[in-house]
Amino acid sequence: MRTLNLTFALSLLSAISLSADIAINLKQENKNLKVLVDGKLFTEYHGNTRVPCLYPLMSHSGTHLTRQYPFVKGVAGEKSDHPHHTGFWFTHGNVNGHDFWHKDDCKIVTRSLGEFKVSKHKDQASASFTAELAWEAKGKPILLEKRQYTITIAGTTSHVDVTSSMEPVGDKVTFGDTKEGSFAIRTAPSLRLVGEVAKGKITNSEGVKDNDAWGKRARWVAYHGPDSAGTPQVIAILDHNKNLRHPTWWHARNYGLLTANPFGIRAFRDNSVKGSGDFHLNKGQSLTQRYRLLLHEGSLESSKIEEAWTSFAAGK
Repeated sequence: MRTLNLTFALSLLSAISLSADIAINLKQENKNLKVLVDGKLFTEYHGNTRVPCLYPLMSHSGTHLTRQYPFVKGVAGEKSDHPHHTGFWFTHGNVNGHDFWHKDDCKIVTRSLGEFKVSKHKDQASASFTAELAWEAKGKPILLEKRQYTITIAGTTSHVDVTSSMEPVGDKVTFGDTKEGSFAIRTAPSLRLVGEVAKGKITNSEGVKDNDAWGKRARWVAYHGPDSAGTPQVIAILDHNKNLRHPTWWHARNYGLLTANPFGIRAFRDNSVKGSGDFHLNKGQSLTQRYRLLLHEGSLESSKIEEAWTSFAAGK
């Protein structure tokens, strides 16, 4: 009954707040939350998986921008490697020595969803919600996180802004230096650089291309190329200028994995920075990270990522 009432209330609020040209609705089902744009699924927050994620992420014309595996198996052109690559997610491969990137005994548990909002401003509409999370290793929480998602739809461009605030449960949490993390997306196969249907490219904010973007620092990194229907698409992650160790390093792989990772200094063999990427978060301290996922139907040039990054850094 609680879920039905919440869904009805959110739908009613959406109808009141947004004009008829675009409508965003939020539909909660236990620990999952669907984001519907004009009645069609744009994305879904999955809180019942080992690591919470957004899957799928749909383009303006309705094609998949994220790999469908492991949620859907046997999709033409997709590889069934790395089953822990689930849509669009955030985790890390070394937290107090525990591997939240790979291991089944390390889980990020969704304790609750809330703070639902919808709004419209000029020619765009948005919806937001928060998730209260506990990072649990072998059933014991070691890190608490509050994560806010804000989804904005504006024409052929969509933004998913994520703000993550974390604090240790005990005396200290250490994020270890590893390439296996942290803020990540796995793209649809046509956007890959390698593979039977691959036609994609990688470009970062410094003009570095393709395989050379791996391990480099940049304000943003974009995959761009055709979707399954041949329509040009852009997927970019933007690193906020107030984030830890901005501009961050990127685990940008040619098979469709893109991750922003402020902890992998040695893993990325960056000799310009002394010491390890280990980061210690002591009791009473918190770490807040902000990222923007930009989805654009069109060319890299028409996506205007640099303008989007400037706006994001300015808090817009």
